[in-house]
Parts: sequence; C-alpha cells; structure tokens
Amino acid sequence: MTGDDTMWRALAGGQGGVLLTAQAGEGGWTRPRLRRLLGRCGWARIQPGAWLEPGRAMGVRQWLWLHQLLRPVLVVSHWAAAMLHGVETRVERVDFIAPPGAACAAVRSGVVHRLPLGEDEVTTVAGLRTTTVARTMADLLRTGPRDDALVAVDSALGWRHGTGVEQRGARRPPLVPLDAIGRALTAAPELRGARTAAWWLAMADPRSGSPAETVARLRMRDAGLCPETQVPLVSPVTGRRVYPDFLFRAQGLVVEVEGYEWHGTRVQHQRDVLRFNDLATCPEVRRILRFTTADVYRRPEGMIRDIRQALAVRRGPPAVVSPGPSPG
Repeated sequence: MTGDDTMWRALAGGQGGVLLTAQAGEGGWTRPRLRRLLGRCGWARIQPGAWLEPGRAMGVRQWLWLHQLLRPVLVVSHWAAAMLHGVETRVERVDFIAPPGAACAAVRSGVVHRLPLGEDEVTTVAGLRTTTVARTMADLLRTGPRDDALVAVDSALGWRHGTGVEQRGARRPPLVPLDAIGRALTAAPELRGARTAAWWLAMADPRSGSPAETVARLRMRDAGLCPETQVPLVSPVTGRRVYPDFLFRAQGLVVEVEGYEWHGTRVQHQRDVLRFNDLATCPEVRRILRFTTADVYRRPEGMIRDIRQALAVRRGPPAVVSPGPSPG
C-alpha cells in the first residue's frame, strides 16, 4: 500500500468509501496514471471520475455520497433521509431534493424531487446533508403510499430500536414530536398531497411497537375495527404491567402481532412466555389471538376474518387461543 493510497482511503472513509478522481488527483497525478494506480490498489471504478474503496459494497449510502459529492446542491430526502435518521421503513431508495430551477441531471438508481426547501429544514447526518426528521416525514406523507409512510412516521414518533448510522440497533427515544410533523405539513400547504398527508398523519400512533403492528392497525381500521393500542394492564397474579398490542375492551379480546426478531434468543423467548402468561391472567382479557408478521403482510384477510369471528362470539369462560401457522 502506497502513502497516497493510505491518504485516499482515509478521505474515502469519511465519504462512505467513495473517492472522486478530482480529490485523488490533488497530489499531482495525471488522470491516466491515477486510474492505473487506483486499479492496482484494488479500487473499483463506479463511473467516470468516481471510485469505491477496496472491500466496500455499493449500497444506498454509497450512492448518496457519490451524487452529493458530484452535485452539492442535492439534499438527501424522503426514504433515503429516513434511513439516515434511523427510521424503520419498508422502502430502500436513493432520494434527493433539488431546488426548483437548479441545473441538475437525474441521479443513478434514484429520484430527484424538485421542491422548495428552507435552510431550517436541512441538517447533517454522518456528513451528508439531509432533510430534518419532521420535513422527511412530511414528504413521505405527501407522496405515500399510505402504509409505508405511516410505518415510517410511527417509527419516528415512538421508542424503537434504531437502524441508522448513529443508533446501530440501540433503543433510541422518539426522533420527532407529532406537532413538528404537522407544522412541516402546514408550512407548505400548496404542495401536492398536503391535504391527504394531514389526514394520514391523524392515523399515526407513537405507541406502535413495530412496522407489522402499524400495518395490522391499518388493516383493522380499513375493516372498521378500532381497538385500543398498547393499553397498560396489570396481572393480579404477578403484579407485573403488560401492554397488549391491541385490545377490544368490550369483548375482552387481545390481538398480538409476533415479530420473528423477538424470539431470536432463549432470553427473549422466555420473556415472551412470561409476558403471555401475565396477559392471560388480566381480568380485562378473555381471549388472545396471535398473528405472525407473515399473517399481517401476506394474509391480512385471514387475520381480519379471525378477529371478526372472535368478536362475534358471546362471552364464555376465559380462553387463550393461539392460531397455528397459516398454510403456505
């Protein structure tokens, strides 16, 4: 490894592994010789004038760095900004906002939105200029789709396990208050989709514990079912507090959405068993239905059918029901 290569790696390390030929050439190398040297050192050519550090894979973050280095006017936005902020989403895409009228070509594998953007709506995350959390959520609500946008909004509003460059899986506090997203929407009421976005924002629930819970709540809402969410109940046996995902209080029906990640270890599995037993002893609970993430995403009709049937049954002796895996 040459001294120049060490310097290039240090520079690229702060840019997602991306290096521009113009940056590397500051040492006086001619472009042909520079290309040969970078190739011999294992750098991968992304496109003319841009290289990827050896050992790096080209992902969304690398594309963001590449385009922002080449076109500083671009601001990371929408789904890409949500990813940088550590918001849980079901969409992975390269997004930027460019000022209306700015001379800027289309970006590779992504979208450039021509939208007005105030300086107070821009922040920096891991070196990249990106829209603030409030503006990001407002943009997602304006452009949809509804379910994906509300998955992101619920994640930003609630206590979650972070996924961004600064959280790295640690439990993080809410990223933004609800009224801040509302202000970001009302700041530009003339933008397309603003009215629908305000309606969707009213469906947000910061108590939602996962993307699957958000989608399950929306499926129930679409079916005319409106349970309480994350209601604190106390087990009279152990005295422990437990929060069911959804509670139909009048019928004593609890609906639980089970994500696979919660059962990855023996400790997590034991914790879930204790929680389930505590929930079954609560006087408000007469029946429990449990659904998997796959049920919510792939078989929502079956989930709604089972809930309707359980709600229609007259109250009898307390029972706990855990449907087995659905076929397919």
